[in-house]
Amino acid sequence: MAGQGSVPDRIIETIGKLFQQGTGPDVPSIRGIGLASAGQINWEKGSVHFSTDLIPGYTGTPLRQILEERFRMPVFVDNDVNVLTLTEKRLGAAKGLRNFVCLALGTGVGGGIMADGRIVRGSWGGAGEIGHMSVDFDGLPCICGGVGCLEQYASGTGIGVRMRRELESLGRNAEGVDARQAIALWQAGDEAAARVMDETFQALGSGLASIVHMFNPEMIVLGGGVAESGEIFLERVREETLKRAMRSFTENLRIVPAYRGNHSGMIGAGLQLWEYPPREPVFTGEGMN
Repeated sequence: MAGQGSVPDRIIETIGKLFQQGTGPDVPSIRGIGLASAGQINWEKGSVHFSTDLIPGYTGTPLRQILEERFRMPVFVDNDVNVLTLTEKRLGAAKGLRNFVCLALGTGVGGGIMADGRIVRGSWGGAGEIGHMSVDFDGLPCICGGVGCLEQYASGTGIGVRMRRELESLGRNAEGVDARQAIALWQAGDEAAARVMDETFQALGSGLASIVHMFNPEMIVLGGGVAESGEIFLERVREETLKRAMRSFTENLRIVPAYRGNHSGMIGAGLQLWEYPPREPVFTGEGMN
């Protein structure tokens, strides 16, 4: 929806419609608003620390302040993969676990890290940028300025770009080919697609092995559209990870799909109201009306 108007305005409009639909004597009182957003989120402030130009002017947007001014109730704002991690902790495959990692393989590659029952946030909330872990020091350039980032190999965008290049090098029609088609070709036994996907699995195995060694998780949860490609996809990820990680770290490690696929993020956005201590909304008079 980038480029289709002010993001805060569209959020306010959507929440307003939901409130209108959810009124009546049989509807429970509203506890607050939980919001999940793409981009780097400053957890303490509830604002957008940084966002790429895919959403022009979004960097610095004080989302919590704007929504609390408008709706006069508590608001929690976090990165979209961090809230997916909450869903897995509360309702999903990681329920009852205290140490696990979530990856979302979609347009990019996002990450959420749960350590000792709490999300790892870093100094302001930017921890977990797993997509920008380099898996090849001399690899493909990334929009972040780095090289060999996992996102270039394992995201839907990266798979699509590499598949088109592979087809073009063979003189085959590459127009409009995306990750979904690349994966379908791979599953059908196409050799060109197999080369692209082999590289994807090797990169994922390398990245996940590094994560295993750094955080010693009990589980890795894979979400996002790319990860919804079936058990054969997950099996290859497991295989490549186990090749690269020390056996002592993987004896009880499980790699599993997200609880509710792409819906996990929406569920987790709301779960913030139960995960964190209640907070009073802060009104400054500077928000949007």
